[in-house]
Amino acid sequence: MPDQSLPQARTPESAVREPAADGGRGISRRALIGTAGATGLVLGAAGAAVGYAAAPAQATPLTSVGSDRAMFHGKHQPGITEGLQARGHLVAFDLAAGAGRKEAAALLRRWSATAERLMAGEAAPHDDTDVARDAGPSALTITFGFGHSFFGRTGLEKQRPGALDPLPDFSSDQLDKRRSDGDLWVQIGADDALVAFHALRAIQKDAGSAARVRWQMNGFNRTPGATAHPMTARNLMGQLDGTRNPKPADADFDKRIFVPASGEPAWMANGSYAVVRRIRMLLDDWEKLSQTAQEAVIGRRKADGAPLSGGSETTPMDLEKADPKGEYVVPINAHARITRPDRNGGAAMLRRPFSYHDGIDTDGTPDAGLLFVCWQADPLRGFVPVQRKLDRGDALSTYIRHESSGLFAVPGGAAEGEYVGQRLLEG
Repeated sequence: MPDQSLPQARTPESAVREPAADGGRGISRRALIGTAGATGLVLGAAGAAVGYAAAPAQATPLTSVGSDRAMFHGKHQPGITEGLQARGHLVAFDLAAGAGRKEAAALLRRWSATAERLMAGEAAPHDDTDVARDAGPSALTITFGFGHSFFGRTGLEKQRPGALDPLPDFSSDQLDKRRSDGDLWVQIGADDALVAFHALRAIQKDAGSAARVRWQMNGFNRTPGATAHPMTARNLMGQLDGTRNPKPADADFDKRIFVPASGEPAWMANGSYAVVRRIRMLLDDWEKLSQTAQEAVIGRRKADGAPLSGGSETTPMDLEKADPKGEYVVPINAHARITRPDRNGGAAMLRRPFSYHDGIDTDGTPDAGLLFVCWQADPLRGFVPVQRKLDRGDALSTYIRHESSGLFAVPGGAAEGEYVGQRLLEG
């Protein structure tokens, strides 16, 4: 888990909002339903019935969380540069037997129409389940990508990007092939669990007979507003996770994260490549460590994310600082030291993960960890060199296990009147 994650708190710049027609409250087409008029009956302790007319519940306008809206159409697809969302679903599909380019194009057209409506806080185009009837957009984003196998299935091998070549094997991998890769990949995120689930069901239903689910993973992050002030979120190890993530304001951000408009292949202009990994955290072993030992593994203080060399969370790490015994203050195998871009030829990626918890194994250990999602213009220059370095001696590797993996080409955003992937499928 490289120490380069996305700024975790949503700021006004981290989500695109659309002015609401009701003067700023952001109430969507799925109008908030009031609950006024309810009455109640309270029973006394001795069993005698004492009636009280309950005051009518007041209809409450959508909160800022519910009214946050990301835009479907744009230069880039949504779900890449927006702030972390409270709920997420990652799902991969394989095209059905006999389905090819024509069926894939029809599917992406359906998916895009559904995503546009749901992200606006509206009902699905058909057979809406009403799960999110009362909610606003809740910062919903839906993102689509293509796996390596998609191009062979659709006869588009000549359009497959070289950057989509399979990732190399890493010695720490223990990958479950059934939960890896896939022809198509969809990322869904929202700040409300029902809104996220509603989108997931709509996408699954839209797949119809054209594609079947290969795997699905469900995750979460801290809810916006849960802390007294915006701050970097913590992962399930209790560490601040995201301090050194590239920021959109960085001069070289677009160069590192997005394929240029003049890039190859042309259909990937303004797109990005997503590496997706299910990383299990061995929490029972991790939690046996003292806080001092945990901090040595990471290279940062647990309380505030500051480097062990001193300062605050954003203070540059002093890799040469030594203690009175001559030992590096930031250990040589500390995770934060190994993942620094200046130690990896400038390699950088935009991490946008979700935590997950899938219950308890039969031996009593929690199946929990990180749904790692990172974005880069070229994974061979972003994820791969950093992971190779981690593979050779990261102190954190003792406490994590990579259990599934996928790499997906995520094309640029759809313009008005277009669907995602149209330039590939109809080019």
